[in-house]
Amino acid sequence: MSYLTSDPNQTDNIDTIIRPPYFFISGFIDIPHMKYYYVFLCFVYIMSLVGNTFVMMVIYMDNSLHSPKYVAVFNLAFTDVCGSTAMVPKLLDTFLFSRQLISYNQCLASLFFIFLFLNMQSFNLTILSYDRLVAICCPLRYHMMVTHRSMFQLTGAAWAFAVFLMLLAVCLITRLSFCRSLVINSYFCDHGPLYRLAAPCSDVVPNKVMAYLISTVLFLPMVFIISSYICITHALFTITLPQDRVRALKTCTSHLILVAIFYLPVNFTYFLHSIIPTNARIINLSLTSVLPPMLNPIIYVLKTEEFKESAKKLLSKRRAQRAVVLNQST
Repeated sequence: MSYLTSDPNQTDNIDTIIRPPYFFISGFIDIPHMKYYYVFLCFVYIMSLVGNTFVMMVIYMDNSLHSPKYVAVFNLAFTDVCGSTAMVPKLLDTFLFSRQLISYNQCLASLFFIFLFLNMQSFNLTILSYDRLVAICCPLRYHMMVTHRSMFQLTGAAWAFAVFLMLLAVCLITRLSFCRSLVINSYFCDHGPLYRLAAPCSDVVPNKVMAYLISTVLFLPMVFIISSYICITHALFTITLPQDRVRALKTCTSHLILVAIFYLPVNFTYFLHSIIPTNARIINLSLTSVLPPMLNPIIYVLKTEEFKESAKKLLSKRRAQRAVVLNQST
């Protein structure tokens, strides 16, 4: 698909910004039975909404969970809900109902929100690793270093930086001219495939730099997380009693699983993209976008005893209140 301007000489005028009315999302090409995959994505999205809303509700309603750590957990659940909502409904609308044309402004808005929440997921995991690092390596100073104020400051700084970064990325896209192909080789308005469409008509060097910066911002937190767990491992070996060591390690298991679910598929696709077939790469990236938000609340419910007890207490209280209401009505 190509975009033709009304003036054929306009493509050679670098001072003129050519903004097409729409783009075409190519998505998944020639894969049989893809409708079943879209139904699966719909199920994953519903589970993500239910699970993360439940996590936020339990944290909000149980005063015992109003601790600095659960500020980050609440923010992670909120980010998962927003990230899934930014990705899945539009993906289903695009491919399940064959609406692969997307307007210029909608494309930029989709790019902004999807990458914003993707970066925030990475930042939230980093904040949680900081919590575990201080709790195990500096237990006597934990309540001094990890406070509500510090957690709100870290979370607020992460949001401000992520918003600024993505606003800058979108602004750099708006300076590009799209005078030829309008086919985005991805399942959403992906930053890389989008700016590369303008390569024949515009200077995309600033966009390439921004792409490297986005990748760095996404993977740099992983370096901090790995470094923090190296320190945590060293601290665990200094604990003399085995049961204390196991107890301390258990407090990290849920976070470690979240980190593995988020980073391993992304790293696999990023480092092996040249040998992975296009469709396999696109499906893997789409699963990377939608599965962690669904699995995060399940892992916290099953692996975190403190949260599990709070959830049981809340559900028991709700059942007792319902039973009182039923008895009064009869």
